Amino acid sequence: MGKYIYEGVKDFNLDHIFDCGQCFRWTRQEDGSYTGIAMGKPVNVSLKESAGGDPAGEADRAGGRPGQDGDRPRLDLVIDNCSKEDFETIWKGYLDLDRDYGKIKETLAASDEVMAKAISGGEGIRILRQELWETIVSFIISQNNNIPRIKGCIENLARLFGEPAGEYGGVQFYNVPSPEVMAGLTAEDLAPVRLGYRAPYLVETARQVMERGGMDAVAAELAAARTPEEACEYLRGFQGVGPKVASCIALFGLGRLEAFPIDVWVRRVMNRLYGIDEKDIKGMNAYAAEHFGANGGIAQQYLFYYIRGLDE
Repeated sequence: MGKYIYEGVKDFNLDHIFDCGQCFRWTRQEDGSYTGIAMGKPVNVSLKESAGGDPAGEADRAGGRPGQDGDRPRLDLVIDNCSKEDFETIWKGYLDLDRDYGKIKETLAASDEVMAKAISGGEGIRILRQELWETIVSFIISQNNNIPRIKGCIENLARLFGEPAGEYGGVQFYNVPSPEVMAGLTAEDLAPVRLGYRAPYLVETARQVMERGGMDAVAAELAAARTPEEACEYLRGFQGVGPKVASCIALFGLGRLEAFPIDVWVRRVMNRLYGIDEKDIKGMNAYAAEHFGANGGIAQQYLFYYIRGLDE
């Protein structure tokens, strides 16, 4: 399988997207590209300055918006191990390429100097549209955990219990095990994954999913939720899913962009930049709803990326 090139991509930065805490199955390569897996497909994603042609003669092309973005050179998004059909059915949606992030940034920054500053530090962020079950598993694992360890746990889980998903760059990739598989495991079975207290949470959540009719039934229930709060209330019925994890699942697994997940980093940034007490979670949610509205989850990612850059 060859490469697919999406020309003239805007508001898109690989580090901002894949290193902002929203996903855990992507690895930065020495050349600045990222290799990872989503929807059962391993690929490599890179950005190249547009050369105005295709010297290799092997890549499909799709039109982004032509021309320059201010003084910046036009960038093309290159997805290796991707067909035109894969791009249209998987990666265009997964990478949220149909959404105008330039307009969203203008709206968020219009009357908020703090947000404008945060955006400047992570202007290429996009919210990935991730597979729901993998998002549930990932954010249960993420509790009280750091990103390198989260990534290691998910990879071990997939390698030990998931189905093979093909090779890329000489590496065999695996899918996260389905709820059907995980419901048949025990916490002891998961011991080699080194999940700690999270292991029984995953097993019980998988069993709850199956009791509710499987992931299709769960996804249908969540799709019927009228608000992110309703979706989060349903998600909190699963073992090990608290308010923050539920909000992350709503944002990253359901595409509820109003959701505003609050963790230690967000409490810190809302205190430091907006003067809200770190313990006042209700106040932070109220502020986000009033000032960020339908773009709360995108605003949260700008703030999260910004404060981590300051404090790490």
